[in-house]
Amino acid sequence: MKYDDASWHYGGEFPPDLPVEAGATHAGIHIDDFPDDVPSLHARSVTPGQFFLNSCDGKFTDEDLNEEGNKFTQAYFDVQGGSFLADYERLLAGGLETLYHVPDTWETFDILRPVLDERFKEWRRDA
Repeated sequence: MKYDDASWHYGGEFPPDLPVEAGATHAGIHIDDFPDDVPSLHARSVTPGQFFLNSCDGKFTDEDLNEEGNKFTQAYFDVQGGSFLADYERLLAGGLETLYHVPDTWETFDILRPVLDERFKEWRRDA
């Protein structure tokens, strides 16, 4: 199952003034299952979006996560019923032209991470 693919975001409403890498920022925040590449994340020498494009080829699939991670992602990241995009927009996109204008920075991740952690705890409690 493919949860997201950066290429899905390059057409339609994608802002023409942004680089295509801006289509990877939101999904890059989720990936943490590549042992050879994780040190660059921990060192913050690569941004989440850069990691997503370079290590995951811009694709977020069920193969990137363990069983528990997939169950959580199916609930939280689901475009129709999940709350990830609402959280992302509420915390990061205020005052920006589009969600794609959220910068691919560690500051962005640091704002969203506590909410991701809380959503995961809530999901575990309710599962």
